[in-house]
Amino acid sequence: MPFDPDLGAIRFGTGLSPAVPPPADAASMLSALAGPDRAAARWPIPVFAQAEPTMPDMAKLAKERRNAEKAGIAEDIAAVQARYVVQRDAARALGLANFGATVARGIGAEDAFRERLTWFWADHFTVRAKQGIIAHLVTPYVEEAIRPHVGGRFADMLKAVVTHPMMLLYLDQSASVGPDSRAARGGRKGLNENLARELLELHTVGVNGPYTQDDVRQMAELLTGLTVDRMDGFAYNPRQAEPGAETVLGVTYSDQSSLETIFAALDDLAVNPATAQFIAGQIAGHFVADEPDPALVAAMAATFSQTGGDLAAVYATMLDHPASWLTEGGKVKQPLRFVVSALRALGVDADEVAGATPQTLRQRLQQPLVLMGQTWEKPVGPDGWAEAAGAWITPQGMAARINWAMSAPGRLVKDLPDPRDLVLTALGPTPPDPVVFAARAAESKVEGVGVILSSAAFQRS
Repeated sequence: MPFDPDLGAIRFGTGLSPAVPPPADAASMLSALAGPDRAAARWPIPVFAQAEPTMPDMAKLAKERRNAEKAGIAEDIAAVQARYVVQRDAARALGLANFGATVARGIGAEDAFRERLTWFWADHFTVRAKQGIIAHLVTPYVEEAIRPHVGGRFADMLKAVVTHPMMLLYLDQSASVGPDSRAARGGRKGLNENLARELLELHTVGVNGPYTQDDVRQMAELLTGLTVDRMDGFAYNPRQAEPGAETVLGVTYSDQSSLETIFAALDDLAVNPATAQFIAGQIAGHFVADEPDPALVAAMAATFSQTGGDLAAVYATMLDHPASWLTEGGKVKQPLRFVVSALRALGVDADEVAGATPQTLRQRLQQPLVLMGQTWEKPVGPDGWAEAAGAWITPQGMAARINWAMSAPGRLVKDLPDPRDLVLTALGPTPPDPVVFAARAAESKVEGVGVILSSAAFQRS
């Protein structure tokens, strides 16, 4: 099937828009991805080291708090506690601002494929803040470890993710100590296999990949040394590193423990044939169908292997394959994607969303996502959000979508569009006849808009 601009905007972007034309062809989508990141420049999100309060700021205050409590001086304890409240509130404010910028990018981006890819890879390499005080640092993790690499080499993204403080903290790698390391001899104990297991099972070769429990153990020993210094961020601590060589998936790595040795192992994992197959299936399963055509996955996996994990080439193969343009079935939009695509179709001003009050962001956008089943940056586990339609098309989830579609647009848009126009803007030039009829028969703009946005056609791509 030939390239379809409208389907391209819906399936591979963040939806159709009255202000942003759909992509003309696959080449323009890939060219935009390779070009400047205009959405990030217009709606900035700070990188990890610049996101305030920073991790060093919080570590310093936590130390002062412990010292004050140890000294037992009431005035000092009260002063530190007051500063902690200020810091906590600043973190929450930045977290909301990051959310607003993310939504604004989805609404206003000209190269919306980049936004969808960023969401996909952020979910593939899921992290979650285990402490609420650092929740505002999840989006900066995505901004620096994921977003710059979505059109590059998979190996580069993999290394950026595995060495990022948020991933190391989330999967407890910072506390992992080699059993025979110098740190263990000094009294520290505990090899942690979390990162090693998820690296193999979720990030590279996949749950059905060619690894064993011994590979997990060996990988965990190889990763020792990766840690987090609360004042300096990522660090490699040779005292925690397990001495000797490790063998993972049949490859033996240097007995000289080092960051370079870890990177060598990650480079090998990144181009493993099982990784090519798994990643191709994950991408196709996110964008095209819950059960993507095996021929599509095979073609993407072959490109992945032939190019050494060049992601742009893999996307090109996907966009060029006829199975990517079949209109039967399609994907059910996850809640964030549903809300963003609705705002985009309504022509909501992205700048207004980015600059919205905390109350508006919470009540009109974040809280509805919770009711729909997708709490912002709080997936249940390291496998991220479900892809299958059944996870989202539930009685509670659909009720929340319908309620939002019927109530939120009128509160977010000063002048709602005519439903007879919106049905074409939101669904393209050939919307289903029942939706067209319902839009024309609606007694008010609010009702008509709600009918369109809650329709089955709008829920899928």
